[in-house]
Amino acid sequence: MTEDTKPANPGVRFPPPFFFIAGLLLAWLFERRIHGLPLALQAGSLSTLRDVGYLLVLIGVGIAAWGMVTFSRAHTAIIPMKPASSLVETGPYRFTRNPMYTGITVAYLGGAFLLNSGWAMIFLPVVLLLLYRFVIRREENYLSAEFGEAYTSYRSRVKRWI
Repeated sequence: MTEDTKPANPGVRFPPPFFFIAGLLLAWLFERRIHGLPLALQAGSLSTLRDVGYLLVLIGVGIAAWGMVTFSRAHTAIIPMKPASSLVETGPYRFTRNPMYTGITVAYLGGAFLLNSGWAMIFLPVVLLLLYRFVIRREENYLSAEFGEAYTSYRSRVKRWI
């Protein structure tokens, strides 16, 4: 691929958190309008589920924020509709190529627990499939074109998720 044919950006059309928000909203609608599918029914279990939910949301937001701060310090685009100015391999990017998406996924699980929603758990694979299809695949193709061998080497060392 020549400089002239390299994409200007990853070509992502929707902010990735929208996929997760849509999954939780759809789950909430199914819970309310179609049929409830609770993860827990008893008060003690609900309390534990809620506590775990809050913890997962906190951990997930922390992981995603760490990824955002790391990108910000590297002076590269956090928003995937914009071009990357550098390949970031520090901070959480030493462990996963997608810490922001990993964090949002963990927070989504926490949200599913807080909503006590089996539907949210059912929709999570769909959300992740859509994320891969419309965001991650495009980002990976873009980064391969933009950073070549450096990105190929990084991909061989660091997993997409964890």
